[in-house]
Amino acid sequence: MRSVRSEWISVVSLVLAMILWASSFIALKLAFQSYDPMVVVFGRMAVASLFFLFFLGRCRGNLYRKGDLKYLLFMAVCEPCLYFVFEARAIENTTASQAGMITAMLPLMVAVGARVFLKERVTKQTFAGFALAIVGASWLGMGALPSENAPNPLWGNFCEFMAMVFATGYTLTLKRLTARYNPLFLTAFQAFVGTVFFFPFLFVESTTLPGKLEWVPSLSIFYLGVFITVGAYGLYNYGVSRIPASQASAYVNLIPVFTIVLGWMVLGERFTAAQYLASTLVFAGVFLSQERIRAAVPSVDPEAKTCCPPAS
Repeated sequence: MRSVRSEWISVVSLVLAMILWASSFIALKLAFQSYDPMVVVFGRMAVASLFFLFFLGRCRGNLYRKGDLKYLLFMAVCEPCLYFVFEARAIENTTASQAGMITAMLPLMVAVGARVFLKERVTKQTFAGFALAIVGASWLGMGALPSENAPNPLWGNFCEFMAMVFATGYTLTLKRLTARYNPLFLTAFQAFVGTVFFFPFLFVESTTLPGKLEWVPSLSIFYLGVFITVGAYGLYNYGVSRIPASQASAYVNLIPVFTIVLGWMVLGERFTAAQYLASTLVFAGVFLSQERIRAAVPSVDPEAKTCCPPAS
């Protein structure tokens, strides 16, 4: 029986992880002010990979089975590779607050993905909530006006939605892998694959390499690599190791709230009245099927201890 203290420590760890993930949207905005998105994403992956080199000794205890390599590669291609491609474009074109709001749809999308790919039972209530959240997210983008920091919010919100599609594929695949692989190993694997994947983007003609070092954007990249890719996942994995993963997934819905607050405090972002209403629809859709989400997200193996939200 878990002690009250252990449960509170788990809750605090999960909340801190969500705050860190929410802050990643702000850090990306700051980094993109001076550096090309592909430079930022590669730098983030490289910093995380270098950090993980110091923890390779703790990545043991993995039980490889024939055929697992395709799942490992699919996981990494979904996130960080394609996930960050779309998220980078999203942050370029929309506000951090709106991008963070779209992440509230992830638990719903995981439930729908489990129904389609893992043949899990999903009720009409879940699909109704998913449809409501889609309407809210679409309204959120259409109600946004272009600005200096959000030149094309509708396109940016669509890119963030696509990032959630790949985050869903990542989460469902991770469910299978965490039964046999150390969570630290899986996170390190993502970082190393991401570094290799994004390295060629530095030499693409459309990528602008930095001419000089800018302190705030550079510190933002370091922050993204260490505190988000490593720290947020560490806190999340610790919390979810103490409580059921299905319960921990509900904490993902805190990310939009924290993102809106941080966007207002750090970047001075504001929502219009229509966007507040649209955000309410997103939350209503998530709330409508929250209990069913918990029942629908499958634990492929009873020994599985963790699943991870987007590594923003």
